[in-house]
Amino acid sequence: MTMHAPIGPVDATKVPRYAGLGTFARLPQLDRVPDYGIAIVGVPFDGGTSFRPGARFGPAAVREASRLLRPGYHVELDVEPVTETQVVDAGDIACTPYDITRAVREIEEQALPLLGRGKRLVSIGGDHTIALPMLRALAKVHGPVALLHFDAHLDTWDTYFDQPVTHGTMFRRAFEEGLLVEDKSMHVGIRGPVYDRQDFLRDHEFGFQIIRCSDLDVLGVPAAVQRVKDRLGDTPVYVSIDIDVLDPAFAPGTGTPEMGGLHSRELLALLRGLNGINIVGADVVEVSPAYDHADITSLAAATVVFDLLGLMVNRSRGVSLAGEEDLQTAAV
Repeated sequence: MTMHAPIGPVDATKVPRYAGLGTFARLPQLDRVPDYGIAIVGVPFDGGTSFRPGARFGPAAVREASRLLRPGYHVELDVEPVTETQVVDAGDIACTPYDITRAVREIEEQALPLLGRGKRLVSIGGDHTIALPMLRALAKVHGPVALLHFDAHLDTWDTYFDQPVTHGTMFRRAFEEGLLVEDKSMHVGIRGPVYDRQDFLRDHEFGFQIIRCSDLDVLGVPAAVQRVKDRLGDTPVYVSIDIDVLDPAFAPGTGTPEMGGLHSRELLALLRGLNGINIVGADVVEVSPAYDHADITSLAAATVVFDLLGLMVNRSRGVSLAGEEDLQTAAV
């Protein structure tokens, strides 16, 4: 972490939130700070989509919606993420829109320099394909990580039209490449029909556990949170959030919507209940603004990014999995 006092967002009492540069939450750009703890980067790639395209415009839309945020204090997490650590907007990763293999390589190459000792990265997609190069980059810094995956879909299928890397196959590739800690990863929010009943058996073989949306009707949010905590423990975690985990009523602007999804409040409660988990990287993906209404999908994604910042900063200042300050040092 930087020793300098963090440079925060533009003061909304002096410059209206609808004015000025459209960085995430109007935070400083990477080249305006001497060091940082968390970088937010856009990845405008949607070459791996299988249905409705347009997620390449997601990073710009989420940044625009983030103008509405008041990022000074997160009430529920009791944290001031942008004043307790330096958070920056690292701009967009430039990658080809024409070649998935090359684009994935370019994303990994440009993400890796943003990571380093004590640095964490939140990427805004783009389609879910981008999670694979992010995991590859993270593994070079941290080794294999646990995956906490919020999504309507498993994303552990084998190929689409003979393409091994798409937005529905990347976590199978991640497992095969040894990027994931075995028996630590989870899907949350899965719902809807699948191609074959064997899809779930294969997914289990890859070391995943599943909390379906229908499970939440029985478990409730607190029990679901505890199940995730028990699974993850203190393992370094990559949190990957496909915005289609939300019901289309709350996130219409996405490529593959599924009925019966999480409400916005449920998703935020699940995330905030995980206060203290060891998040080393994260993404929020699949915002396709052409299908959005009144920017509600983009606003949901921007809010989730802000929550991820709060979770990361709380972890770095010693908040335990129980959500209380870690007093071990004081007790020595």
